[in-house]
Amino acid sequence: MYSHKLSTILVGNIRLSNPTSVLNFIKEPKCFCSTFPTQARVVIAGAGVVANSVAYHLTQNGWTDVIVVDQNKIGSGTSRFGSGTLGLFKPIAHRNLIWYSIKLYKELQELGYDIGLKQCGSLYLAQTRDRMLSLRRRMAYNIPTGLECELLGGEGLKKLHPYLEVSDLEGGVWIPQDGVADPKSVCNVLALLSQQSGVKYLEDTRILNVLTKNRTVDEIQTNKGNIKCEFFVNCAGMWARDLGLQSNPQVHIPAYPAAHYYGTSGLIHEFVEDTLPIVRDFDSNTYIREYNGLFLVGWFENEAEPAFKDHKAIPIDWMRHLKIDTEKLRPLWDCAKHRMPILSDCYEPEYVNSPDNFTPDGRWILGEASEIANYFIACGMNGNSLQGAGGIGKAVAEWIIEGQPTQDLLPFNVQRFLTIHNSRPYLKQRIREVVGRHYAVLYPHQCEYKYGRNLRCSPLYSVLEDRGAVFGIKMAYERALYFDTTYEKSQPKPSMPPGTFYKPKFFDFMKDEYNACREGVGIIDMSSFSKIEIKGNGRDSLAYLQVLCSNDMDIPVGTIVRTGMQNDKGGYENDCMVVRQSEKDFFMVSPTSQQTRIFEWMNRHLPQRSSIVLNDVTSMYTVINVVGPKASNLLMELSNTDLNLQPFLYKKVNVGYASDVMVMSFTHTGEPGYCLYVPSEYALHVYFQLIKVGLDYGVRDVGTLTQRFMRIERFIPFWAEELSSFTTPFEAGNAYTVRLDKKENFIGKQALQKQKQTGVFKQLVMFHLVNLDPETDIWPWGGEPIYRDGRFVGTVTSAGYAFSSDQLICLGFIRRADNSQKMAITTDYILNKEATYEIDIAGHKFIAIPRLHAPVLPQKNQNSNYKPTLTHYTSDIST
Repeated sequence: MYSHKLSTILVGNIRLSNPTSVLNFIKEPKCFCSTFPTQARVVIAGAGVVANSVAYHLTQNGWTDVIVVDQNKIGSGTSRFGSGTLGLFKPIAHRNLIWYSIKLYKELQELGYDIGLKQCGSLYLAQTRDRMLSLRRRMAYNIPTGLECELLGGEGLKKLHPYLEVSDLEGGVWIPQDGVADPKSVCNVLALLSQQSGVKYLEDTRILNVLTKNRTVDEIQTNKGNIKCEFFVNCAGMWARDLGLQSNPQVHIPAYPAAHYYGTSGLIHEFVEDTLPIVRDFDSNTYIREYNGLFLVGWFENEAEPAFKDHKAIPIDWMRHLKIDTEKLRPLWDCAKHRMPILSDCYEPEYVNSPDNFTPDGRWILGEASEIANYFIACGMNGNSLQGAGGIGKAVAEWIIEGQPTQDLLPFNVQRFLTIHNSRPYLKQRIREVVGRHYAVLYPHQCEYKYGRNLRCSPLYSVLEDRGAVFGIKMAYERALYFDTTYEKSQPKPSMPPGTFYKPKFFDFMKDEYNACREGVGIIDMSSFSKIEIKGNGRDSLAYLQVLCSNDMDIPVGTIVRTGMQNDKGGYENDCMVVRQSEKDFFMVSPTSQQTRIFEWMNRHLPQRSSIVLNDVTSMYTVINVVGPKASNLLMELSNTDLNLQPFLYKKVNVGYASDVMVMSFTHTGEPGYCLYVPSEYALHVYFQLIKVGLDYGVRDVGTLTQRFMRIERFIPFWAEELSSFTTPFEAGNAYTVRLDKKENFIGKQALQKQKQTGVFKQLVMFHLVNLDPETDIWPWGGEPIYRDGRFVGTVTSAGYAFSSDQLICLGFIRRADNSQKMAITTDYILNKEATYEIDIAGHKFIAIPRLHAPVLPQKNQNSNYKPTLTHYTSDIST
C-alpha cells in the first residue's frame, strides 16, 4: 500500500514509481488489464464504491482471482457524487455496517491516502416534541452499544455550530463520531488497492447475460467475450435491476433510482471552518455540511420524482438525461436559509441532481438471489453509497467465502421481496415516498405506505374494508390492523389516525377485539402466511423433512407439529407449523415474510434425483383464524361435525356449503380456537356464515395488531423479531420443538447438542413493566435497552400491551452483564430476587419484572354477557 513513507507500488503489471503517480491514479483511476480474461473465481458487475469494497474485502480474505466489470469507467456512476456524509445515529443493524465503513476509511487516511475524511460530528435537530422523542428513543439504544451521544438544547447547539438558527427548536442530539469523506476518492483508493492485490478491472465492457448451469452461476457473457466463474456479484447500482432481468432465470432486484438533489452555496463572506458539524434538520427534510469552504445542502424530499421515468431502461449516458426542477427546490433552499441565515448572503446555489437507487422499504439490498445460486447482490444504497459501502463490502465478501452471513443481515436480505416488488410501475410509485421516509418520524406500527398499495389482497379485503378495517401491508399483502367499529358505510373509509409513541389512538378498538377472543369469538384474516405443500413418493418427503426440521416429523396423519429449520450453527432458518396430511404429503405454514426465503432454502436442500415436489400455495387458501372459547361451538353448528379437536390436530370438514376446509387446532395467539384453511373460492361464503351465525356467540372482527399483542402476552417468539439465523431454539425458549433423540441427523443437530451441554449465553425473557402508566407514559415499541443492576444486558425485540394485567410487556434477549462467554446464563441469574431490571424508553428507565414463562391467564366465563359493539352494517350481512 502507498503511504507517505513509500514511493513505489505495483498495480497489476504497472509500477507507480512516485507519490505523484499514485495521487493521479486516485484522481483519475486507470485499468491495467492488458488482455481479456476468460476465467475467474468471482466476477463483480459495476466499479463503484460498493463494488470496489467487495473486491477489496475479497482480497483481504485471500481471494484474488476476481474481475470487476464496468460498462463505463471506474467510479463513473453515482459514486462520484453524493453528500459524503457518514452518519452512525441509526438502527443497530445499519449502524454496525456504517461503523465498520468509518473504521476502514480512517485506516485508509492513516495510510496516507487523502480521502477527505473528517470526523466533524453531526447535529440532529428536532423542531417538534415527537421528533425529540424519536431522537431520545434512538439515543437510548445507541448509547449502551457504544455510540457517544449527547442531548443538547439551543445554546449547546449554537455553541457547536454558530451559524444555526435555534429559536424554534426543541433541541437536538450531538454525535461526535459522525464524519464526512470524499466519495470519489474512497471509490478510487479501493480500486487501486484491489488492483494492487491482483483484481482485474475491465472498463467499457457491458455484461449481456449471466449464464447458468443447474440454476447456478456458470459464465458471464459480455460484449467482448465470456468469462467462466463460480460467483457473480451484482453491484451495478442504478443498473442492478435491469442487469438482473438479463439472466435466465431472471433475478429480481427491486431497486429504482429517484431524483436526489443537493445544492452548493456561493462564496461566503466569512471563513467557514472545515470542522463544522453536519446538520440534519429532519423536520425540514434537509442536511447541511461544510464543503470546500462553502456549504452543501441536500434534501430527502417528501415527494420524490423517479429518475429516467420516460426511459425503458436506465441509460448508460445517464448524465445527459438529468433534469433539475429549480422551482421545486427553491422552497427547500428557503428552509435551509431559515435554519442557517448565513446562506441568505450567498448567490443562487448550484444545484446537482445525483440520482440514486432506493428500495421499496428504504433498506439496503444484500445477499444471495433466490433464483440463481452463487448470484450475490449489493445495491439499493438509498441516497448514500459511501456510508454503507465499507461494511457492506466486508459483509458480502464474507458471505460469499463462508457460504452464509457472518453477522445478522436479515433486514437487508434480498429474499425479503417477492417478484411483484420488482414491477417497474410499482417501484416508480413506491420510491416517491421512500425518499422522504428516511427523515420522517416513523411511529411503530402506525406509519403505513401510501403508494404501491392493494397489490395482494385476500378475497375478504373489500368486505373487511366495509366493516371498518384499517389496513397495513406485509410482504405487499393487505392485512387488517384493527377495525374501527364506529365506521358507517356512508362515510369515507377509515384510516390510521396520527401516530404517537404513547397509547395508540385506536387502543379501545383493540381492547374490544381482545375481549372477543377471550370471551366469545374473534375472526382474524391471516391469509398472508406462507403456505407450502411438500409431496413425494413413498417416504421421500418424510426423510427430507427429518433432515431439515429439528422436531420429529414422523407424526401420525392428521397431526400438526411446530418445528424450526436450523442452519449448521443451530440458528433458525424457519419457524413453522407442519401438518401431515397423508403418509407422504405434508403442508407447511410459515411467517408471511418467509415466502420467498424459505421456499428457496428448502428448494436448495432437495436431495438429487428426488421425487419431492414443493408447491407454494399461499394464494390458494384464505386463512380465517377463529379464536376464543366459543369457537368450537360456532364451528360445530356450521359444520355438523364434532370439532372438539385436541390441540395440534387437523381434519377436513364442510363449513356451511363449502367443502374441504382444512381445520387446524391452533391459532397463533395462544388462545383456544382454530385456523380454517379455506379454498379461496369459498372464502366469502365461509366468512359470512361465521359472522351471521356467530352473532349469538359474540363474534367480532379482529386485526393483526391485536393478534400481535396476544402472542407477545403468551410469550410466543416470532420470526425476524426474536427468531433469526443467529438465534437457537434453546435461546428462544423453544426447546420443546427440538428432538435431539430422533435418529435422523438433522441440520444443526451437532450445534444444538453442544449448546445443550454447555448452556446458552443469551436467553429470551419476558418483562412486565410495573411502574409505567399506560395512560400517560411513553410506551415501549421494540429496540429499547435492558439494564440489570444498572448495567446493559440486552435489547427489547418486541413489545405490546398485556390486556389481562393492564401492563406493558416486552420480550428481549439478555446476556450476563459482563458479556462473559465463559459462563452460561442460568435461570438463577435471570430470576435472582436481588437483581433489579430496568428498560430505558426514550431516556426514562422503568422497573421491569422478568419471567421465563407466560403467566397463567384467568379463565373467562364462556357464559358471560359480553357482546361486541354492534355496528350499523351488521343487519345487512347475508350469504
